[in-house]
Amino acid sequence: MKPTWDIFCRVVDNYGDIGVTWRLARQLVAEHDLTVRLWVDELQAFARICPEAEVQAPHQLQAGVEVWHWGADWAPVAVADVVIGAFGCQIPAQYIEAMTRRPAPALWLNLEYLSAEDWVEGCHGLPSPQANGLRKVFFFPGFTQGTGGLLREAGLLAQRDAFDRDAFLRTLGVALQPGSRLLSLFAYENSGLASWLDALAEDVRPSHLLVPEGRILGDVQAWLGEEEVGVGAVHRRGALTVQILPFVRQDDYDRLLWSCDFNAVRGEDSFVRAQWAGKPLLWHIYVQEEYAHWEKLEAFLDHYTQGLSPVTAAALVELWRAWNMDRDMGAAWKQLLPHWDELAAHARQWCAEQAARPDLATALVQFYRNWI
Repeated sequence: MKPTWDIFCRVVDNYGDIGVTWRLARQLVAEHDLTVRLWVDELQAFARICPEAEVQAPHQLQAGVEVWHWGADWAPVAVADVVIGAFGCQIPAQYIEAMTRRPAPALWLNLEYLSAEDWVEGCHGLPSPQANGLRKVFFFPGFTQGTGGLLREAGLLAQRDAFDRDAFLRTLGVALQPGSRLLSLFAYENSGLASWLDALAEDVRPSHLLVPEGRILGDVQAWLGEEEVGVGAVHRRGALTVQILPFVRQDDYDRLLWSCDFNAVRGEDSFVRAQWAGKPLLWHIYVQEEYAHWEKLEAFLDHYTQGLSPVTAAALVELWRAWNMDRDMGAAWKQLLPHWDELAAHARQWCAEQAARPDLATALVQFYRNWI
């Protein structure tokens, strides 16, 4: 029989949690021939990235994955061979109790948030004995050999290199001026956006900014001076064209990232997908209490800037800090532009280096095989 996997996801950060778990569940089914149930507490969020989903269905089959609504009332189900609690979510107490009665123990994994901090390697794969006799194992995605790697489907980069950019942009209604730099923006609310858009509007080279529906849209509207900016709207100011796009399914968002020369992304899922695009990027990290997210930001920059010239690395670091620490984005952007070619080559090299390591789904499957 196929091994069975249960993945539990509570939607906390809009679409990041469900985005990661949905990609993982699909890959485990498609590439590793596993039986996977994905438990989601908010099907409305799931339906945004999987439009075929039925938001009222207690359970449904999507892309070979059994998607179950994780409601307040838990009905008993058979415990899977592998149980994953995504991002520290609390698995139902009734399910955990059933795990203690399972004749053959299940592998219980806590899939952690992505971090480049040094301590991650030391904690990856460590068991945590529970009071009920079970053991929960911490599994960390990451950027180094001593971690679980990053989500990456087989053939993803080959698909990226073969896709028709012009044809895809036509499906979105994007018409570029000759010589325009194409950028995407998917971010949390950010007071620094106005100074960045001012710099783009004042640039000698035209820029075309694609903004999918999301939390940053209010700041875009404020800069444009519009009461409401809807999907399909196109506004021009100076050298900058701003175009609002609909919220798209995951595979189309990947293509959007591949199409652009620069991608501003947020959270975890879009952050990783921007790295697979192999283009210069800007990360808006999720804010944590007591500015703990700054340490994670700096840890990633320490890794990512290796191989860059000192002056280019300094310009990139300043841009990321400006975006995440309320500094002047306009000045930081202008300092970055002279180093564009080096950043573009570096982004491609970084992507290739990460792709040389096992992907997260494969690492999880191999960990289970070694465990049994």
